[in-house]
Amino acid sequence: MRKCLRCDTEMVEDLDVKVEGGAYGIKITQQGIFKDNLGKFKCAVCPECGYTEIYIQDISKVRKLILKNKDK
Repeated sequence: MRKCLRCDTEMVEDLDVKVEGGAYGIKITQQGIFKDNLGKFKCAVCPECGYTEIYIQDISKVRKLILKNKDK
């Protein structure tokens, strides 16, 4: 459960982020060509004040990337 940082109201979570005019979402990748997809953006919106938060629901690939970069 996410709480709004502005008014402390429970947020509506797990909403998709889409590019207007496209049926696809926005993905997160490492810099460079042919890098793995690290995740898909999700969104939470406060029903009280409209504050919006963007997050990655599954951060396991991001954690693996951090560990890999520490080993270098």
